[in-house]
Amino acid sequence: MENFRKESDLLGELNVPADAYYGVQTQRAINNFKISGQLLSSYPDFIKGLAFVKKAAAKTNYELGLLEENLYFKIAEACDEIADGKYHEQFPVDMIQGGAGTSINMNANEVIANIVLEKLGKNKGEYEFCSPNDHINLSQSTNDAYPTAIKMGLLHMNIGLVERLEKIVEAFRAKGKEFHDVIKMGRTQLQDAVPMTLGQEFEAYAATLEEDISKLNNNANLFVEVNMGATAIGTGLNAPVGYATLCAKNLAQITGFPVVSAPDLVEATPDTGSYVIYSSATKRLAVKLSKICNDLRLLSSGPRAGLFEINLPPMQPGSSIMPGKVNPVIPEVVNQVCFKVFGNDLTVTFAAEAGQLQLNVMEPVLSHAIMENINFLCNALDTLRDKCVTGITANKEICLNMVKHSIGIVTALNPYIGYKKSTEIAKEALETGNSVYNLVLEKGVLSQEKLDEILDPKNMLKPHNK
Repeated sequence: MENFRKESDLLGELNVPADAYYGVQTQRAINNFKISGQLLSSYPDFIKGLAFVKKAAAKTNYELGLLEENLYFKIAEACDEIADGKYHEQFPVDMIQGGAGTSINMNANEVIANIVLEKLGKNKGEYEFCSPNDHINLSQSTNDAYPTAIKMGLLHMNIGLVERLEKIVEAFRAKGKEFHDVIKMGRTQLQDAVPMTLGQEFEAYAATLEEDISKLNNNANLFVEVNMGATAIGTGLNAPVGYATLCAKNLAQITGFPVVSAPDLVEATPDTGSYVIYSSATKRLAVKLSKICNDLRLLSSGPRAGLFEINLPPMQPGSSIMPGKVNPVIPEVVNQVCFKVFGNDLTVTFAAEAGQLQLNVMEPVLSHAIMENINFLCNALDTLRDKCVTGITANKEICLNMVKHSIGIVTALNPYIGYKKSTEIAKEALETGNSVYNLVLEKGVLSQEKLDEILDPKNMLKPHNK
């Protein structure tokens, strides 16, 4: 048993690995919750959020005279090391767990306490010198520390997501400029509509994704309102007067985010509205991203029996039986990521609705769903940009030929010959295979000079006078 140390809690003694910085309550969580296989250690920004919260709490307790100076400085030092990426392997708790986050809160408390003990020259587990509960968790409860750590983690994760989004917007915009003179047919309901340029199509992708940058940031801003000092249910029991406001101020100083204390801590403790609205922003992004990937797959379909207006970079052989086949694997994988995001957003909805009375105990699955969405979207955006968008090329002649032979260009004649005559010509062209151009001339509806001017594809790309 020399590889273990004994620790005890409410339920009795338990063996903990001798070299582990976590303690008995973390070990119980390891034993109890073998659920998702995704551990707290997989989410470094969440761990960083925990470290920030515990440092802010320690600073507040010190300033209010509840924590002696040497212990405060050692706790702050330990929290800084964790925030910098050390000890993350010491957070082995499954992200999905019962207990409303108590296991994750105690994981942080135990790790920080044992780091401090080591700095004090003590052995791990000698909690009389630095206790996970009495010192690290002083003036706190899981019910305020845990959701606040989630929010700090999500604020950091949102920064990374927005950075990825900005880069793919730039990539689509660059393609828009590259394809500015590639004339093609626009389509509605998968039917020929009117001409446009491939550049306009790709610029539209950039514009629609760019909108979501502000949506994500605006929704993430709701996370700056926290319930530190609420303790168990929002009444502030066991926290000193002034703790809530001062702790929020300290947390703002430590994180750089404009953190404020919620005006009603009883309301704020069970409230999960900020998670719901931020999750909806990730879903909105995923909906747009999936639509774009659907378009890329259609536009590159073929190469002989599809649209084949663009070429996607070939990434791998597409079939074990069909030689020469190459599939649009990158848009396909991004589509699947988006479907996962849709499902996780529904999970957030159910978890938020399941709150009861003074607490929502479903925050573990709720926070995991949002954090998984952010990670998936970050990876998907990078993959789509690097392995697809930047390498797309245009089949310019195919695009132009489709415009020349499309019946859709008859729409441009409406202002000159009327809807009825345009419809007659379109119908005859469809039935006979003759071109719109030839039929207009044969019927003497317009002069060739005027017809050439109207049907010049470049003249159909923007509003103009009759």
